[in-house]
Amino acid sequence: MSSTDLVITDNEFLRQFETRFGDELATIEYSQQERKIFLTKIKLPENAKDQQEEFIKAVLEEIKTRNTRVVPTSPEIAGFMRRNRRKYKDLLPVGINI
Repeated sequence: MSSTDLVITDNEFLRQFETRFGDELATIEYSQQERKIFLTKIKLPENAKDQQEEFIKAVLEEIKTRNTRVVPTSPEIAGFMRRNRRKYKDLLPVGINI
């Protein structure tokens, strides 16, 4: 499954991005301040651990369409952005290095 196949839902009430892997829910929790979104926690069902990068990529692509900056406070998301620095560096706020 590629990130383009994932359907990402922004559950604003629970402040989390959601997608489903079969019957299981995967989430990335966030908090939003001004023009920044802080990605704080990722939860994946056991059967979707190998899909973590695709889920993160799909959420970052969703955020990119909103003209909002990303501050990854979750170690998994920060690591993903570090490994894909060239592609996602424009999403980081000025002065933030990962």
